[in-house]
Amino acid sequence: MAEKYNEDSIKSLDWKAHIRLRPGMYIGKLGDGASPDDGIYILLKEVIDNSIDEFVMGHGKTIEVNIDGTHVYVRDHGRGIPLGKLKDCASKINTGAKYDSEAFKKSVGLNGVGIKAVNALSSEFTIQAFREGKTRAVQFARGEVTSEDKRDKAAPKDARSGTELRFDPDPEIFGKCRFRDDYVEDMLWNYAYLNSGLTLIYNGKKFKSENGLRDLLENKLDGEPLYPIAHLKDKDIEIAFTHNNAYGEDYYSFVNGQHTTMGGTHLAAFREALAKTIKDFFKKDFDAVDIRTSICAAVSIKVEEPVFESQTKTKLGSQDMGPKGPTVRSFMSNFIKQALDNYLHREPETAKALLEKIQEAERNRKELKGIQKLARERAKKAKVHNKKLRDCRVHLDAKKTGRLDSTLFITEGDSASGSITKARDVNSQAVFSLKGKPLNSFGLTKKIVYENEEFNLLQDALNIENGIEGLRYNNVVIATDADVDGMHIRLLLITFFLQFFPELIRQGHLHILQTPLFRVRNKKVTRYCYSEAERLAAIEECSPKPEITRFKGLGEISPDEFSHFIGKNIRLDPVIIPKGMTTQDLLTFYMGKNTPARQEFIIENLKVEKDTAEAAVA
Repeated sequence: MAEKYNEDSIKSLDWKAHIRLRPGMYIGKLGDGASPDDGIYILLKEVIDNSIDEFVMGHGKTIEVNIDGTHVYVRDHGRGIPLGKLKDCASKINTGAKYDSEAFKKSVGLNGVGIKAVNALSSEFTIQAFREGKTRAVQFARGEVTSEDKRDKAAPKDARSGTELRFDPDPEIFGKCRFRDDYVEDMLWNYAYLNSGLTLIYNGKKFKSENGLRDLLENKLDGEPLYPIAHLKDKDIEIAFTHNNAYGEDYYSFVNGQHTTMGGTHLAAFREALAKTIKDFFKKDFDAVDIRTSICAAVSIKVEEPVFESQTKTKLGSQDMGPKGPTVRSFMSNFIKQALDNYLHREPETAKALLEKIQEAERNRKELKGIQKLARERAKKAKVHNKKLRDCRVHLDAKKTGRLDSTLFITEGDSASGSITKARDVNSQAVFSLKGKPLNSFGLTKKIVYENEEFNLLQDALNIENGIEGLRYNNVVIATDADVDGMHIRLLLITFFLQFFPELIRQGHLHILQTPLFRVRNKKVTRYCYSEAERLAAIEECSPKPEITRFKGLGEISPDEFSHFIGKNIRLDPVIIPKGMTTQDLLTFYMGKNTPARQEFIIENLKVEKDTAEAAVA
């Protein structure tokens, strides 16, 4: 029977109800904090963005950030929100100062939406403004006012002007989440790189940059650069780049201080202009791919009234620099043509090193040409009937709702892939099945990616042959058994990505799937346990006679049960390159010769499992 469609079917939600009902429209995906693009980091960013806008306008040189568990505190020393509008700025949608292009021509915030989204999605939210010796505060819970100063109060004598904000992400929305220090620190470093003279303090640690994007590259470079970092600046644009010996292309792009992880029109324009200028400089018709191979670059531009392709602002869609400005493409082209050409003439040693790198890349590409042709033909045939890939409907490179949820599970064996395939969400979750242990690619050249059918089909499924701009899945998840063989497969796959596609890891796309080790239940309660501590707690809860099952492999978990582990409560461990280590350092340590250092590491991390719980039950 069809549902009735009449006047009663039409509903109007207030601002906070809509944000809470459709949080993805405002902050992208939710997550638990395991990925750098999870919602809790977007909440933090929206708060800090407002403080950054104050700094950009010339007010306040210090921003303090403290995080204790999930409790977030942010304090700036800007002008402070006008006290009479404090409540409106926190709770009235589309309220702010950023609609006036003269006041905030190149702001970072969400034009009156960001703080309201943080408020609606927080279990507790407090905003307090200090201005001209007066202060006022408003407290909220899930967007509802719980306490409000109706009048201005005298501010403490030592209180500087500015805005103080506290919030806790709502567990009803985000579940059990946590902020990872490394993701927060990366965010704050980006703010520091893009705002010379600004000091950010996070839990007592200072973040400040004197040399902008040059500092960024120096901290992000994988190994030694082939030539000193080229650092080019002008009004509304800053660029830094060099080449190294890594595979692929590595970019860090920003628009108005926003880290556009998915690039956009400005990055496409940079890649095009760089290749053209270098061709013109050397007066040789190099292939653009050879010019950009092994590049590491950072690009930042300021655009008036930017248009992004989503609310989370990870990809610039603007074609123009402003309502009356040139196109992004022509602006970038003109700057690169002049600044880079002049730079290469001033730095002949850099020009020589760059030429040698391009020629080396050209030789390597031509050597691979025949193998690539065969591999592409093989991949093309596989697309028609690729037994390894069970694809999903929505991909990262599509302009569709839910694209940030797009996930590829890389599994071992038919039983595990069968369980995941049956339990998955066909809209957003795809499965790639390995036939067994993949090849150890350590020390091999990229030729092996094309010669090895499994690696080539995986590369094709991800669409990363020519860089990760075309990446089809936001999350690439290694799903293996938690035994020795499963760990070995994880290591081999991580080696493959580290060796040939390190940008996939640096940009936070690669994860390890956590699956339960035990199931503890009685007739009323079932608990899935991911650790010994969780097992002990579950045994106590299900006493006196709990049934304990150990999962030895993914294939032992039924599809019905598997749906609990890859759904809303999925647990993912991000694969992160530790600070201060290059990919080569990591590969050599884990996959190189059996050195004493690695032997000591294994011995120090050995764990002896004691079945204390089962003994206690018995």
